Amino acid sequence: MASVLVTGTSTGIGLATALALGRAGHQVHATMRNPERAPELARAVAQEKLPVTITPMDVDSDSSVTAAMGRIQAQGGHIDVLVNNAGIERIGSVEELAMSEFRAAMETNYFGALRCIQAVAPAMRKRGSGCIINVASVAGHVACSPLAAYTASKFALEALSEALAQEMKAFNVRVAIVEPGIIDTPMAQRAAVPSQSAYRHVRRFANLYVATLKNPAPPALVAQKIREIIESGTWTLRHPVGPDALAFLEWRAAMTDEEWVEWGALDDNAWYQRLQSDFGMDARPKR
Repeated sequence: MASVLVTGTSTGIGLATALALGRAGHQVHATMRNPERAPELARAVAQEKLPVTITPMDVDSDSSVTAAMGRIQAQGGHIDVLVNNAGIERIGSVEELAMSEFRAAMETNYFGALRCIQAVAPAMRKRGSGCIINVASVAGHVACSPLAAYTASKFALEALSEALAQEMKAFNVRVAIVEPGIIDTPMAQRAAVPSQSAYRHVRRFANLYVATLKNPAPPALVAQKIREIIESGTWTLRHPVGPDALAFLEWRAAMTDEEWVEWGALDDNAWYQRLQSDFGMDARPKR
C-alpha cells in the first residue's frame, strides 16, 4: 500500500479520490484549505475507520504547503504518490473577466500544483521511486469561450507535466496526467449557471453543461482511474476519463484551428445545430 497525498479533497474529485484510496487500504494524506468548512470527508473517515489523515493546506501559499508537507512527513514518513487535484474554475469572456480572476486560476491550478511537485520531487528523486498524478482536464487540450482563464491554466499544467515526466523518468518516478471530461462536481454545477455577459458564449456554454449533467458522470470515475494509475504501475502519460472525454478530444482534433474558431463564433442557432450534428448533443435551452 502507498502513502498518498491528495490535494483539494473537500468536494468532488478530491473527496472521491481520498475515499476510494482509503477504502483500498492506502495511507491517505487528504489536504484542503479549510477542513472545518468541509466536514463530509471527516465524517466518512470516522464512520468507516479509514486510513485517511486530513491536513489543512492552501496550495496558493508557499508557507502553507511547506508547513503541511512538514507535518505529513513527520507523521508518516515519505510520500509515495502526489495527486495534484486542487483546482478552481473561472468563467467569463477575456474582455470581461477581471485580471485577478485570471491570476487566481493560474495560481491554484498551475502554481499550486508546481508548489506541491517541488515539495515532493527531491525525496522521490533521491529514493528512485514515486508517482506524481496531475489532474488536468479535457480543457487542457480544448480551448473554448468562456473558459479562457481555466483552459489557460490547464494547458499550462499539461505542458508542465509533459516536461516533468521527461525529467523524472530518469529517476524511476512516474508522472501521469488525468484528463476528466465534464464530471458532476460542484464546479460543474456552477458552470451550468449562466452569468451576465455581452458575449453569447457565456450563456450557451452554461446550456452545454446543463445538457451534459442530465446524464451525470460521477467523481468516482476519476477516483477509480487515479487508483488504477497508482496500483498498475503504468507509465502511460495521459488518461482521459469520463464518457465524453475522448469524444471531446477527437471532435476537436477532427477540426482545423480555423474551423474551431469558426464554430465558436457562430450565431446561437447555427452553434447549437453544429453541436448536435457534429457531437450528438442537444444543448438548446428548454422552455
